[in-house]
Amino acid sequence: MATNLAGTVALVTGASSGIGAATARQLAERGASVAIVARRKARLEELAAEIEKAGGTALVVEADITDRTQAEAAVQQTVERFGQLDILVNNAGLMLLGPVVGADVEEWERMLAINVQGLLYTTRAALPHLLEAAEDGPRRVADIVNISSIAGRVAWNGYGVYNLTKFGVNGFTESLRQEVTQRHVRVSVLEPGGVDTELGSHNDHKPEVREAIGAFNERTEVLLADDIADGVAYIVTRPRRASIAELWVMPTDQA
Repeated sequence: MATNLAGTVALVTGASSGIGAATARQLAERGASVAIVARRKARLEELAAEIEKAGGTALVVEADITDRTQAEAAVQQTVERFGQLDILVNNAGLMLLGPVVGADVEEWERMLAINVQGLLYTTRAALPHLLEAAEDGPRRVADIVNISSIAGRVAWNGYGVYNLTKFGVNGFTESLRQEVTQRHVRVSVLEPGGVDTELGSHNDHKPEVREAIGAFNERTEVLLADDIADGVAYIVTRPRRASIAELWVMPTDQA
């Protein structure tokens, strides 16, 4: 087991499945104590048991980060349990695709709340503790990694509101980096493209979306959640004075 994160504490949102669960496992394997945050407590408990069986340490935090009070409480529970917070991975996300005209407005509101509002609430609550870790923690540096998407750089037909959320995440990341980088809090955005996770299943009831995604999958070697978790681990285990502002993780084109 690698120990390059020994003595650190990480909080991962959206940790009940997919990229979040894979990231929590990877950080725990490297020695970090991990707070796993999501709404589905039963899944979190299964993940925590898996991490602890492998010799790691995990804290289950049931929370809906779109509720500011719950997001703040999740951070507070983490600090109360472990005494610090060194790494924040904003992974919670939702991908709902469809045309701007005729799409379900409630879907949009839900996606905006998770992808943008929840990220903002959690970051705001965590930032004072991350700044403290950067001053007095074992590494004298702290990390924020925002999981975005290639849809935060490139727009496609049918992705309009999802593009809006991910362009927003990228812009927020770049602005925050300028705000805190001189205080040794490294802020990174990781942009996957073509990942096979539960995220895509939310569009299974939309034939036109299934067709488009199916065509993409036929010509690419689709990424797995562990591939993205590898990217997160790569970012946060860099030497103290080295930061990665933006990391694209793209599938291999088989065409």
